[in-house]
Amino acid sequence: MQGPRSARYRLALGFVFVWFFVGGLAHFFFTELEMRIVPAHIPWPRAAVLVSGGFELLGAAGLLWLPSRRAAAWGLFALTLAVTPAHIYMLQQPELFASVPYWALVLRMPLQALLLALIAWLALRTAAAAKAG
Repeated sequence: MQGPRSARYRLALGFVFVWFFVGGLAHFFFTELEMRIVPAHIPWPRAAVLVSGGFELLGAAGLLWLPSRRAAAWGLFALTLAVTPAHIYMLQQPELFASVPYWALVLRMPLQALLLALIAWLALRTAAAAKAG
């Protein structure tokens, strides 16, 4: 089993932590830029960016403490699903994001799926390790 002591588990945990920690900080340091990717039908884009950034930081912090790791991972999984409409919006409206190459917009979707799979793997491995002792 690839539990919390394995190198693969720690590498995955480190990647997910850094992804959400840096991403969460970006929501606060680059709020205006982040607001551009909020779909027009979502009210209060600033609040959406700041709240989602806060949840990214909380989730990243939760990954660091083993007793909260599984809940944090599932929370980040749900958050990743919740922000997927922003990625779809960018793909549907590429002219609004001319500075981003179209291939990068297309690539975001399978990368999003891989990120979801990695987060789920972490949550399931954490749960299995907790049951094992």
